[in-house]
Amino acid sequence: MVIEYSLNDLDIIAQTILSVITHKVIIFNGDMGTGKTTLIKALVKQLGSKDDVSSPTFSLVNTYETSNWDIYHFDLYRLNSIEEAYDFGIEDYFISDNWLFIEWPEIIKELLPNDYHIISLETLGVEKRQLTLK
Repeated sequence: MVIEYSLNDLDIIAQTILSVITHKVIIFNGDMGTGKTTLIKALVKQLGSKDDVSSPTFSLVNTYETSNWDIYHFDLYRLNSIEEAYDFGIEDYFISDNWLFIEWPEIIKELLPNDYHIISLETLGVEKRQLTLK
C-alpha cells in the first residue's frame, strides 16, 4: 500500500494503517526528518494512549500505556552493535504481546520475529509525505 498524505492527515493515516495491519510489530524506515516519530505519535494516540510521545533517541525505548496493552517505541539509531540490544533486553520485548514500533531497525534485523510490517517514509515536500506499508 502506498499513500501520499499531508501532515494534517496524520490521524486518518494512523486509522488507516491500524485497520489493515495484522501484526503488532512495525518497523519504520526513512531518513531523518521524514516523520517517523510524528507518525508513531499519531498511531499511539489512535491506539488509545494519552501519554506524551517523544523520540527515545537517548533512552532507546519509551513505553506508552493503553487500557489493553503497552506500546514500546524504539529508536535504535545510536546502537553500535546487536550486543547493545541484548544488553537492554530487546528479546524480552519480542516475546510480549504488546505493540512494538521500531525506528532504525537495521542493527537488529536478525532478531525480528517472522511476522512484522514495514512502513517506509519519504519526504515529498515541506508538508507532504509518501508512506509505503508492506
